Amino acid sequence: MIDLKLLRASPDQVRSALARRGDTGVTRLLDELEALDMRRRALAGQLDQLKAERNEAAKADGRMMKEKGALPADVVAQRKRLGERIGALEAELRDVETALEAKALYVPNLPLPELPDGDASHNAVVRSWGAPAEGGGRPHWEIAERLGILDLRRGALLSGSGFPVFVGQGARLVRALVQLMLDLHTREHGYIEVEPPVLVRRDMLQGTGQLPKFEEDVYKTVPDDLFLVPTAEVPLTNLHRDEILDGAKLPLAYTAYTPCFRREAGAHGKDTRGLLRVHQFDKVELVRFVRAADSAREHELMTGHAETVLQRLELPYRVVLLAARDVGFTSAKTYDLEAWAPGVGQWLEVSSSSSFTDYQARRANIRCRLKPGDKPEFVHTLNASGVALPRTLAALLETRQQPDGSVTIPAALVPYLGTDRLVPPGGG
Repeated sequence: MIDLKLLRASPDQVRSALARRGDTGVTRLLDELEALDMRRRALAGQLDQLKAERNEAAKADGRMMKEKGALPADVVAQRKRLGERIGALEAELRDVETALEAKALYVPNLPLPELPDGDASHNAVVRSWGAPAEGGGRPHWEIAERLGILDLRRGALLSGSGFPVFVGQGARLVRALVQLMLDLHTREHGYIEVEPPVLVRRDMLQGTGQLPKFEEDVYKTVPDDLFLVPTAEVPLTNLHRDEILDGAKLPLAYTAYTPCFRREAGAHGKDTRGLLRVHQFDKVELVRFVRAADSAREHELMTGHAETVLQRLELPYRVVLLAARDVGFTSAKTYDLEAWAPGVGQWLEVSSSSSFTDYQARRANIRCRLKPGDKPEFVHTLNASGVALPRTLAALLETRQQPDGSVTIPAALVPYLGTDRLVPPGGG
């Protein structure tokens, strides 16, 4: 949620920053927010004045009761009218505050100044690792079918398209990748592992920014109004909802493996082959709670943690800074980690590493006290995929496919998988 005090104090700064997103509807929203905020402050001022009058009247009434034993009828009527006026203004103020909060939820985060202007065509490659293999070879779905590790047909039979079934060594490969990532992040990067629920309440998704704007993209249960997590970012970030953290103990770093569920409404027909776009997938997530002063440095650190996964898997990748019109709704700055997949000839996004500044913390009311006696301030939240499996698997299969149909396994993964090579049934 944007800082309404900043909007009030520096409206041109907020409007200029949000204009970089290219969403013309935000201008109208800001106009409505400013009008509601002005009305809220006017009502609050009137209420303060009327309540002060009521307090003074109560003192006068006390003295009059002592002197006369009762209040005159006209004074009683005045006090009643004053109370009714206060009650009406309080009700109006509640309505205005409710409308203000509801509209503020639809305003995106302010992109940081260092983001390139423009749409996705202006995204900037900031660094790369490894030498991408030349295009050619089989796409991952053909490789996986030949290996007998992926059954897309039966997945569609069970649940519809976008729900893959991994079989045999394929299921073991998924489990091995998850375990490698969790061990790396907990043992070497200092994250605390969490096993969170995969069903969460509506206000948890509102806290991280998926709701209310993107409700059509998430799976919901009826009648209890619970949601399947689109990412472990949701439960991990809300672990400290409505808390005041000890600033001396920051940063706090959590990692979790969960299945993730996304309807991705409106994305039909895009990259539907194989594992490029699915509705259920496995992911290891990284979330950090940091002091505002440390936010930029911590974001770079966390991005490096996600990069380490790809390095251990020996996958060539690049780090891309998203432009202002391509960055997500809640994000102030995002790096995409893209692994090269030679079989489909594409760079595949396998991780997004984002700084949300204090945007999510305002929505979820997560604050810290830097020193004893200090006024609490909002933390900054960061998250990254560490990493998502489907496209990572696609890149792994396509990068390491061999002429005989087998796929070699990177050295770091061999102890988890128990073999250094996947071989088609019958040996070829």
